[in-house]
Parts: sequence; C-alpha cells; structure tokens
Amino acid sequence: MFTVNTMKSADPKLTANGPLMRLLAAQLVSNIGDWLYVLALLTMVGLKWNATPWEIAAVSLCMAIPMLLGGPLAGLAADRMNRKALMIGSDLIRVVIVGALIFANSLFQVYLLLLMKGAMDVVFSPAKSGKLKELVSSSQMDSAVSISSAIEQITKIIGPAAGGLLVAAFGVSACYLIDAGTFLVSAAILAFLPREQRERAAAGEHADRKSAASFRSELSAGLRLIASMPIVLSGVIMLVSALFVLNIADSQVVTLFRIIPGISGDLLGWCVGASGLGTLIAALAAGKLGASRRPLVFMGGGAALMGLVFAVAAVATAYGTPGTLIYITLFSAFLLAGAGAGFVFVPFSAMLQKRTPEAYTGRVFGTANSLTSAAVILGPVAGGALVTASGPVVAFIVSGLSAILLGLLVLGLRGYIERRDSAVAAAAQDSSSAAHSLL
Repeated sequence: MFTVNTMKSADPKLTANGPLMRLLAAQLVSNIGDWLYVLALLTMVGLKWNATPWEIAAVSLCMAIPMLLGGPLAGLAADRMNRKALMIGSDLIRVVIVGALIFANSLFQVYLLLLMKGAMDVVFSPAKSGKLKELVSSSQMDSAVSISSAIEQITKIIGPAAGGLLVAAFGVSACYLIDAGTFLVSAAILAFLPREQRERAAAGEHADRKSAASFRSELSAGLRLIASMPIVLSGVIMLVSALFVLNIADSQVVTLFRIIPGISGDLLGWCVGASGLGTLIAALAAGKLGASRRPLVFMGGGAALMGLVFAVAAVATAYGTPGTLIYITLFSAFLLAGAGAGFVFVPFSAMLQKRTPEAYTGRVFGTANSLTSAAVILGPVAGGALVTASGPVVAFIVSGLSAILLGLLVLGLRGYIERRDSAVAAAAQDSSSAAHSLL
C-alpha cells in the first residue's frame, strides 16, 4: 500500500532548518540566472538573428519537450539515486551547456543546446522536490512550498529587469556567462546539503523489487499513485486544464495589446511584472492560510478569478478608451490573474508534497511535470488557432469563460471528491491495519 510517513523530528522554525535554507538559496540563485538566460536568448534569436515566429516558437518547444518526454524517467531516477548528486550533476552540466550558447552561431545549435539543457532541467526538478520532502515535515510543508513559489515569482519580477539592463550594458554573452555562474554557485551551495535523509521505501516497493517489476511498471508508479487518491487526481486534472487555458491567453498577450491605439511599449513589461507580483502575493497568502488542507477550494476559486480578469482585460482592450485608465485596468487585471494562478499552483504543490510518500516523490512530480508540460505546449497552439480564426479579443473571452466554468465545476464537485478521497484513505488504512495484525 502507498502510505505517507509523517514521522519527522520536532518542527523548528523553517529559518532554523539549515539544509532547507541552503536548498532554497540554491533555487534563488539558479532562478535569477534562468530569467537572465531566457531574456538573452530571446534577444539573440528574435532581435539579432531576426528569427521568424515559427522559429521563435521552436525555442519554446525545445525548452518544454524534454519535460514532456522525460518527466517520468527523471522521477524514477530521483527515487532510485542520490538526489543531492543528481542536482549537483545537473547544475554542473548546465554550466557547460549555457556557456556554450556564447559560441552558438546558428538556430540548429541553439535548439540542440536547449534540448540538452531541458534534459538537465528535467533531472533537477523531481530531485529537488524529493529533497524538499526529506528536509521538511508535513506540518510545515505549506510554508515551505509557499516560500519556494515566492522565490520563483520574485525572480520572475527581478530577473527580466536585471537581464534587460545587462543586455543593454554588456551584451547577450554577459547574461550567458552570469547564468552559467549561477549554476556553479547553486552546485556549490547544494554540496553542503546532507548526504541522504530519505525514509525507507514502503514494504510494497520492496516487494516490487523482489518480484523484478518491469521497468515500465516502475515508470508508471507515479501515475498509479496519483490515480489512487481522488483529490490528487482531481487536482492534477484541474491543474493541467488551468494551464492549458492560461497558455491560450498568455501566448497571445502581444496580439491583444497590439489592437490598443498608441500603446506604450512599456505596458507589456509592466503587466508581466504585475502578474508575477500577484502570484507572489498569492503564494505567501496560501502558505499562511494552509491552502493544502482545502486545495480544491483555493484551486477552484483561483481559476474562476483568473478567468474573470481575462475576460475583463479583453473587453477593456476592445472597448476602452486609450489612456491612463485602460493601462491601470490592464495592470490590475494581470495582478489579479497572477493571484488567481498562484492560488491554483501553490496549494496543488503543497498538497502533492504532503500526500506523496517520500519513496515515490520523484516519480509523482516527474509525472505531474510531464502532464503540465503537455498543457504548456498545446495551449499556445490552441491560442494561435483561436486568434487566427476569431481574433485576440474572442480568444481571451473564450479562455476566460473556460477558466470560470472550470473553477465553478471544481467548487461544485469538491464535496463529492473530498468524501470519495476520505473513503479511499479509510479503506487503505483498514487494509494496512489488517495486514499488520496478521504479522
């Protein structure tokens, strides 16, 4: 049976948890570098090399495809191998890959390097999730995930601005060098993490090994575990659907803004920053409120809020009078949309960490990452088709209404899902107790 072992030592303050602080510090350094690298890459490919829209789209695909295809395999590695070693190795290899971008002189070389870097990103992500599970007790998981998500959003706000200044002052190569340096610093910080603190695998996993379970069965363990918990399965379906809808809109923000007469060139940057700020606020609030205890409430409400402001932004763009008022309206809409997205993502991550047995953390998060990557890839494709057929205003209204309906559906079904989840958990507990009584 899949069981969650919550036997951790007494809970000190998170800031007193030295290994956790080192893990988060490594994330902070690495995330800042990644935003510098993305901006430098788009500047090089889009502005210096004058790549076509499809060539630029291929850049995004090269970043997402490794996660889509390699998530379960990387998750299995994170559960079977030393997570600390996997993270450090991934960082060191990325130092070389990002440094090599300085010498790239063709799109083919860029695509190849991005695929290689994406593969290392895939290795790092589930290993980091598993290490977080090792270092943090279940009672503090909400706060830990909240801090980790807040770091992601802070770097999303700071990174692009710093990247723009660095590109303007020192050029694209400087950003690549700094990003390579951040991975080196991250690896150095991670070297001071404890060697291994993972708990022993559940008895069922030992049985699987003794019976020589197939490699395919091992890879699918994450999906089986997700499917065994109704509230987690519902959360995954909700998250993937919300990401799909979000990326329909996100991928077409530029086309929406282009219809505003005399639009300021700074508006897009301000709105992206507002979105990151909204998600940051939601991440901090979710941690304080213990959102993983009622994840579907936060996720459903967040999706509905996100959809509402998408629709408002489209209507304001189509019918609003150009000027300060529409800029304030759009800035506020993106702030609220970011908050809605945060209330979808953060409670889900905290819930998944708390409900996943430590021995299966890598595979569960690898599977979840693979599923969300599919939404990240397909969303922009659907957005492009919708805009081509009906225009950006209709695309935003459709995506907004879809998110609202999705949120309301989750809220309406929440009671049934939670009752079903409680019944499954009780049955699992009874089965486990009966098995122990026979020993």
